Amino acid sequence: MRELFVYYRVAAAQAVPAGIEVVRLQAGLRQRHPGLQARLLRREAAPDGLQTWMEIYAWPDRAGGVTPGLQAEIERAAEALAPLTAGPRHGEVFEPA
Repeated sequence: MRELFVYYRVAAAQAVPAGIEVVRLQAGLRQRHPGLQARLLRREAAPDGLQTWMEIYAWPDRAGGVTPGLQAEIERAAEALAPLTAGPRHGEVFEPA
């Protein structure tokens, strides 16, 4: 089952609006794709004032998990986050060993 991990940096001053946007994005994805699991994790601000955020997507009830098509949909939906992040998003796909 493919799982998607997307990490990026957010300035502490943008944490509240960015968090609201990610919650909205993930709720919409879960509504369109019942059974999709979406989580948001963060590591507190580093000395440069930036937090590292990690979105995690898994779809255990679907054969293959997060498909490349769903991954592309997630990235399109996340374009609204661009003004709130400090740099690009980086996506990594992992499968069970």
